[in-house]
Amino acid sequence: MTDAPTACLVLADGTVFYGKGFGATGETQAELCFNTAMTGYQEIMTDPSYAGQIVTFTFPHIGNVGVNADDDETADPVADGMVVKWDPTEPSNWRAQDELGPWLARRGRIGIGGVDTRRLTRAIRQQGAPHVALAHDPEGNFDIEALVTKARAFAGLEGLDLAKTVTCAQSYRWDEKRWAWPEGYTKVENPPHKVVAIDYGAKRNILRCLATVGCDVTVLPATATTEDVLALNPDGVFLSNGPGDPAATGEYAVPMIKGVLDQTDVPVFGICLGHQMLALALGATTVKMNHGHHGANHPVKDLETGKVEITSMNHGFTVDSQTLPEGVVETHVSLFDGSNCGIRMSDRPVYSVQYHPEASPGPQDSYYLFERFAEAMAAQKA
Repeated sequence: MTDAPTACLVLADGTVFYGKGFGATGETQAELCFNTAMTGYQEIMTDPSYAGQIVTFTFPHIGNVGVNADDDETADPVADGMVVKWDPTEPSNWRAQDELGPWLARRGRIGIGGVDTRRLTRAIRQQGAPHVALAHDPEGNFDIEALVTKARAFAGLEGLDLAKTVTCAQSYRWDEKRWAWPEGYTKVENPPHKVVAIDYGAKRNILRCLATVGCDVTVLPATATTEDVLALNPDGVFLSNGPGDPAATGEYAVPMIKGVLDQTDVPVFGICLGHQMLALALGATTVKMNHGHHGANHPVKDLETGKVEITSMNHGFTVDSQTLPEGVVETHVSLFDGSNCGIRMSDRPVYSVQYHPEASPGPQDSYYLFERFAEAMAAQKA
């Protein structure tokens, strides 16, 4: 009986994938997406943008570099679970401090291995991101009918504000820069730019990139008001990534952003959910995508320079470029499907991108956007 399944993934349409469980035991329900990155499973699992989702990894080598404290994007995994083709391998990396399975178990996250992830990915692409139930029981006892019911009962991400569930409880300062050999993480000294970062589910590496380009960063919760932001007299305002339906988060985020734009002329920079929040504040709308963009190998074209950047992406909603108002310019588009990947105001240093220029994991083609933010603040002060 050693080969008997100890985990199962049940889709709302009744399809069942059996496999070998690892990590925590129990059950969870979520939306299922796939990620095409070839590295960075730890960063992906701890990215707050994955709240409410289970991640299928298309790359088969999961677990091979272990896990370590330095690569967490937030304190604990946020993704509800992970689906992989092969059972996680033992780590073989000089930075590894622990194995993936025990790390997930301590943090209450379920994994399933031995799944035909190619078949699963094709199903997601064709049918859209399904609602699923994931169960891990070492005894292999599964009530499939009950799991199908639970998968169907999952409400989905549309209309769901998840930023409030992953944001910080109170404000804090950030001064840690990007990791570099051999020092690791170092502190920024005498940063010239005061930045307020709104935390809708901010990845740590975004904050590190801001510090690296000379930002003295104060992080505020997602529910911060215009008054909260302006009380800090910032040189610039940053809008972070995050999970859930942007229209739902926009109920309280959009008035704050509008207030900042109306009452100041400071540069504003947004990433991912922050991009969608800025677009909503400027008058555009957002829509749910069929299966979203998740991976570290997405080509994006800069419409203003003609340059193509290979980017890291993680989003299930997109800005409808047809709704961009006068005075707002589309700057970047996905070369996979033509969806919007960047905007800017035509007359002010206010801009945002759908992808992740901090690229952890992923390429560093788009790091210039942080430098552009610092340059805009310096020019505004001058």
